[in-house]
Amino acid sequence: MIDGSLIFITALAVAAGTGVWLSEGAGRFREILLAESLFTLELLPKIVAGVLIASALPFLMSRDRVQALIGPDSGMRGLAIATLAGAIIPGGPSVTYPLTIGLMAAGADLGAGVALVSGWVLIGLNRTLIWELSFLPPEFVALRVALSLPVPVFLGWIVRRFRREIRLP
Repeated sequence: MIDGSLIFITALAVAAGTGVWLSEGAGRFREILLAESLFTLELLPKIVAGVLIASALPFLMSRDRVQALIGPDSGMRGLAIATLAGAIIPGGPSVTYPLTIGLMAAGADLGAGVALVSGWVLIGLNRTLIWELSFLPPEFVALRVALSLPVPVFLGWIVRRFRREIRLP
């Protein structure tokens, strides 16, 4: 689908490539293009798997069950569940974003989607356990996680409240 985002990203990529070609030469441009093409090939299966999961979720999960857990009327409990789900999702954006869209197609609301993605970004137990605790003092990591815990729930609550006030679909 060709839309404004694709056009913007394409223009940005062409401008960056042109800048590398002009400042570093054709050899460096080809080197970067090859490396990034290989990275894209490595990432492609993850993206395909994420999209397939997102496409299958609405068919695999009962809409009523998803709405009860993280739907628009699930309250703070639903936002806490979405935050926890985001915190425990392993992997990167190629998994998290399609999963979030899939859950929203299956009945989750925008507030729960925001809480899920925010929980993944701010708490991310995979990153916290593997990276942060390997390099940072445990007290620092515990304080950072404790301060981050309420933020995704709060952001989800703000989205829900905002949507109700201006009556967005």
